[in-house]
Amino acid sequence: MRILFASLVILIALTAGSVSAQQQQAAFKPIADVKQLMHAIVIPMSNVVFRVEVEAPKDNQEWETVQNAALALAEAGNLLMIPGRAKDNAEWMKRAEALIDVSVKAKKAADDKDAESVVKIGYEIFDVCAGCHDGYMPARILRRQQQQRQQQQQQQQQQQQQ
Repeated sequence: MRILFASLVILIALTAGSVSAQQQQAAFKPIADVKQLMHAIVIPMSNVVFRVEVEAPKDNQEWETVQNAALALAEAGNLLMIPGRAKDNAEWMKRAEALIDVSVKAKKAADDKDAESVVKIGYEIFDVCAGCHDGYMPARILRRQQQQRQQQQQQQQQQQQQ
């Protein structure tokens, strides 16, 4: 009985210690907002990856630049998931994870010095970004709604003419 009691006390102490250690971890201190992250990291780094289609890296240093850009894009996905930046815990997180995943693929292709694969993955990166922008950028949402209304009006006019 004493052994069971002692084991229970040790288990409780270890659990309390682990919770206490987790609570002591430093909290994130976001400095930039989403738009600033886009302008400081995502846009310039994605442009480095996209540039491979126009001019493939010629040497190890240029490949390292592409590798680092892909790595920065992947980490930007993590930064977009930090509380205070994440717009929701569902679709936003999925899209940020998609950015991470596709950027890791780009990094691997750049590690292999495979320009053709980097170009293909660059289009995947573009699609991930565009999908997120379509869902979360107010101007794009408004523009899409306006286009849908215009299409509906055109269809109605065509039906009336027939």
